[in-house]
Amino acid sequence: MIDLRPATTRVGALLPHVREEQLAAPTPMGPDVTGLLHHLLGLTVAFRDAAGKVDGPTTGTPPAPVEGPLPDGWRNELVARLDELGAAWTAPEAWTGMTRAGGVELPGEVCGVIALDEVLLHGWDLAAATGRAYEPSDAEAEAVLPIVTPPEDPEQAAAQREGMFGAALAVPDGATAFERVLALAGRDPRWAPPAA
Repeated sequence: MIDLRPATTRVGALLPHVREEQLAAPTPMGPDVTGLLHHLLGLTVAFRDAAGKVDGPTTGTPPAPVEGPLPDGWRNELVARLDELGAAWTAPEAWTGMTRAGGVELPGEVCGVIALDEVLLHGWDLAAATGRAYEPSDAEAEAVLPIVTPPEDPEQAAAQREGMFGAALAVPDGATAFERVLALAGRDPRWAPPAA
């Protein structure tokens, strides 16, 4: 078992600092900040329900992009969903047996690590886009390295990564564990928003 609560709390702590004028800002992986926040609002519910072995629309379908403005009270709502996600994975049974997320059936122990990976990566995306500090622990980064490390077989790597990560980048010399995760997930650890 891995405790997701430090990661979910870290992302929640970013939300009060997201300014309205930053909602249209670019992020490292494509969508603007609004699109990223919509994605976080959805994935927190999907992985919370996956921990509880819920078989329904929140776990049975792949995530779809959401257009339009964020709902009223989105900051408080996302903090609540992040807290629920972290709490859901404290249950030992969340990590056993099979579950579903994004329409894919997978072992609970794998799903929990993917949930952590999603929170870590998208938390960094949000922090980078809004100019905030973001420092996951080495233990968190080491836990998700197997998820972001591409298989050696190029065809298998392409199939596994499609829709999840960008093409892996070269890991910089002297990289921290989390910088390795970012590079392997297709993110430039030095990315910064364009100067205004």
